[in-house]
Amino acid sequence: MTNREISAAEVEAHNREDDVWIVVNGKVYEVTEFAPRHPGGAEVIYRFAGRDASNAYNTIHSPALIATDLSHSCQGELNTSTVPENWRKTETEKGSRQTDSDSWRSSVETYRKPSLQELLSLHDFETIAQRLLSPKAWAYNSGAANDNLTRDANQTMLRRILLRPAVMRDVSTVTMRRTLLGCSFELPVYIAPVGAAKTVCPEGELPLAHAANPAGIVQCIATTASFTLPEILDATPAHAFLQLYINRDRAKTETQVRQATASGKVKAFLITADLPVMSKREADERLPSEGDQGTIVNVSREQAAPETSNQQSSNAPGKQNAGLAKSTSSFIDPTLNWQDIAWLRAITHLPLLIKGIQRAEDARLAMQFGLDGIVVSNHGGRAADTAPPSILTLLELRRDCPEVFEQMTVLVDGGFRRGSDVLKAICLGASAVGLGRPFAYALTYGEEGVMHAIAVMKQELATAMQLVGLTDLRDANPGYINTADLQRLLPVDDLPPLIGKKRLMGKL
Repeated sequence: MTNREISAAEVEAHNREDDVWIVVNGKVYEVTEFAPRHPGGAEVIYRFAGRDASNAYNTIHSPALIATDLSHSCQGELNTSTVPENWRKTETEKGSRQTDSDSWRSSVETYRKPSLQELLSLHDFETIAQRLLSPKAWAYNSGAANDNLTRDANQTMLRRILLRPAVMRDVSTVTMRRTLLGCSFELPVYIAPVGAAKTVCPEGELPLAHAANPAGIVQCIATTASFTLPEILDATPAHAFLQLYINRDRAKTETQVRQATASGKVKAFLITADLPVMSKREADERLPSEGDQGTIVNVSREQAAPETSNQQSSNAPGKQNAGLAKSTSSFIDPTLNWQDIAWLRAITHLPLLIKGIQRAEDARLAMQFGLDGIVVSNHGGRAADTAPPSILTLLELRRDCPEVFEQMTVLVDGGFRRGSDVLKAICLGASAVGLGRPFAYALTYGEEGVMHAIAVMKQELATAMQLVGLTDLRDANPGYINTADLQRLLPVDDLPPLIGKKRLMGKL
């Protein structure tokens, strides 16, 4: 980094893809080599080539991010006295056009946001978020893959499991406490990893970090968080989990894992395995970026993808408007496989869980390869559409490999909105339940909103326990639920084997 002053005219001269400078918070950065590997896509950087990107950057990123991770690329400080009027005029005009063209803005201005005391369920947070979030932010946070079938089935399948209350029990007091992966829980719920929290709240993931531990639960930090891992951990009073996407450049993942391990606050790693490539998110991809915001993710050099011949061509369909989700996926390594567990074991002593288990065979493999646990998950319906709902997979594991519940920690996420939903999963053997979107929507009220959402879930779970005759969640078992309506949907092995390709083609 140098302290020399740089004129706006000099910045403007570096406005080509092979020579890119941008200004952020008064500092001038050379980002030519970084742009093609930017997890949020090069397009947003090129959009600001040769001018000031501060307004857009500060709307969506942690202020410390670029100052820390691109410090060596800083060319000096912008001489503000040389800034031309057209820089300011361009930003003002674009902001004005955006305000005039988007009806949601005027709707938000006239909307009476209910007080937290008026919010009685997690569904209420979702309703309010839909009113407050921009169309792009709503599409990113609420959307899923293709036709959203798995996303919606996650919830509908939970409703098809019935409770079987036992009466005449003394349920005057109940306990939900448990210790899991070195963490104390007041209730068996954790904040599932959801990236780009700044799409909902200016403070991003920090309110989640502040609220989780005092409320008796744990946050699982996303690799694609808006804020850096050190910033989120600084805001974490006690402990957290860390979700990992394995980087194509394994050295970058090693750095992240070692940093998290050394923090003393990260207690386990959840290794995402159900998204080796980004799925098609149509709601997200249909809407262009709002103004000049571009994507809304952590653009740390630690996650920047190396250039490879396997990356998607810039001429691929939809590349020019790939959506927030797809534009962040370039660094994810599609070669991840079971043999990589040994490599991860060698760089951390912390528990490792595979996130994205969707069949009993993979649960057995997780045991075979010595994992500490699994997360039954379909990425909230954001991975393979028509993949089984999470609660159905949990039921499959209970039927086909019940030993997994004795030998490993079993977490589950996907579609949980009620305390009774959590109870159903615990009765099937889950150790804890993750909720992602509901807590993201609660960020519309900041830290207080997250605290209120946790309190709502805690009260609902306690009430559900009392109504079925349970006083201690350690006594939960399948006898308290009726899964008959889902049994017929479990996989069967009575299909004939596939015939050879040549024979098949011959018959055609």
